[in-house]
Amino acid sequence: MGLPDFQICDNDISTDILESYSTEPVLAIDTETMGLLPQRDRLCTVQLCDSSEHIVVVRLERGTSSAPNLKMLMEAESVEKIFHFARFDVTALKYHLGIQTQPLFCTKIASKLARTYTDRHGLKDLVKELLGAELDKTSQSSDWGAVYELTEAQLQYAANDVRYLIPARDRLIRMLEREERWDVAQRCFEHIPTRVDLDILGYGNIFNHH
Repeated sequence: MGLPDFQICDNDISTDILESYSTEPVLAIDTETMGLLPQRDRLCTVQLCDSSEHIVVVRLERGTSSAPNLKMLMEAESVEKIFHFARFDVTALKYHLGIQTQPLFCTKIASKLARTYTDRHGLKDLVKELLGAELDKTSQSSDWGAVYELTEAQLQYAANDVRYLIPARDRLIRMLEREERWDVAQRCFEHIPTRVDLDILGYGNIFNHH
């Protein structure tokens, strides 16, 4: 994998990983699914990374509906969970595993609030500008369903999508504080669980006039 510390777990994280990650102030999280509709497309993997780049990929068999250790970690108030486009991942975790993820940081929302000089807020562009790293996204649209047959390229992609979230978060916080937008960013993050509930219930944007 070319990564300093990489593990694969099946259907849940181990107790040892739970204990280790629970001591971290922040964790980077990402998911891979079979598509973009949680009511139709199942959750296939959950990736986690700490500040030391200890990366874990949890492979979820079809039919998995709970992951008690992962749930405990994702709902731990002492650990901030960082996502890029948290709305999607948090929805998948809640719909498929009953996880109420909190507290949250979304690098996509932070980017839109801080990097108003660009409309390029995808993870690839964000990481390239802020951290000078190139992300290979060729495995993004691929079959994640055969979890025990994931390719080296898919595993590398899954790992890299969480590897850079913590340093990106740190850079974005500095930008938001400098531009006096950190407070509104935090309030946006706090709103994500409500937006997730609306998505699961099938509502569109209820804040629109029409």
